Amino acid sequence: MADPRFFHRTGPFSLEALAAMSGARLRDRRDGERLVTDVAPLETAGPDDVTFLDNRKYVDAFVGSRAGAAFVEERMIEKAPAGMALLVAAQPYKAFALAAQAFYPPAPVNPRRALSAVIDPTAEIPVDCDIGEYVVIEAGVRLGARCQIGHHTVIGAAVELGSDCRVGANVTLSHCLIGARVVLHPGVRIGQPGFGFAPDPAGPVKIPQLGRVIIGDDADIGANTTIDRGSGHDTVIGDGTVIDNLVQIGHNVVLGRGCVLAGQVGISGSTKLGDFVMVGGQSAFAGHLEIGRGARIAGKSGLMRDVEAGATVGGNPAVPFAQFMRQIAILQRLAKKKDGG
Repeated sequence: MADPRFFHRTGPFSLEALAAMSGARLRDRRDGERLVTDVAPLETAGPDDVTFLDNRKYVDAFVGSRAGAAFVEERMIEKAPAGMALLVAAQPYKAFALAAQAFYPPAPVNPRRALSAVIDPTAEIPVDCDIGEYVVIEAGVRLGARCQIGHHTVIGAAVELGSDCRVGANVTLSHCLIGARVVLHPGVRIGQPGFGFAPDPAGPVKIPQLGRVIIGDDADIGANTTIDRGSGHDTVIGDGTVIDNLVQIGHNVVLGRGCVLAGQVGISGSTKLGDFVMVGGQSAFAGHLEIGRGARIAGKSGLMRDVEAGATVGGNPAVPFAQFMRQIAILQRLAKKKDGG
């Protein structure tokens, strides 16, 4: 059970309602009117909770679970303990996520303007926005309806945000246009100058960074992530892209729709990722690369050349994943021989 001091739970919901909202199918329609009051992991769920199984690693926990209901794949039905109601789904984790969103929806925006906020008179701020303490909003800023701006955030001149954006505390925004329903977690920095300079024997000559950052609808950007504005072209983050904490996006980078970047990824300037690319933590990209649609990059990879659409790569420098695993196996065998094994 989530700590009620921090999380507000709705419900209960019938299993029929959860099936409808998640796209799952009830194994036994007679369970449709059964109520569940919360979501929980396999190990801690009780008779009034709904849980899920989507990884065979946790089959034993599923077999021993006390959960009243669970989202499962068809092939796992026979593993279920007696008395557990089953919601059958092709993607149990996704179905569970939709159920969890129903139990724990975002808190509604409470309209206010903190007295300590400094708002330029030319800024357009709808009355239904929530402007926190010590926020600074400069000239020409435009916010959409129901935006929430956290304490100590600074929104630079002429920045625009679409409706229903949620901006955490201590965020700085400049030179950017942001879509609707975007979430920016605490400490995000968007629109600062990119790392651009011309080498010279007397010292680097800084190049003015004259582009913007364009962020599409429904993006989610993690705490302390930085996204530099373009040098001439724009830096672009596509609709629905999810970026973890502590990620660095260089100038002129373009991320397609629905990309997923894990923590501490670094992308150098002018690299382009197609739609639905997935990048593991601490991976690094050289500049001016093309990463094809649906490519998958293993954690700690070093990208020095383009990646074809749909490919999976790993290692440093990154190679096709099967080749990377063969390299690891060869190194392990060589090490074992050296040790006398």
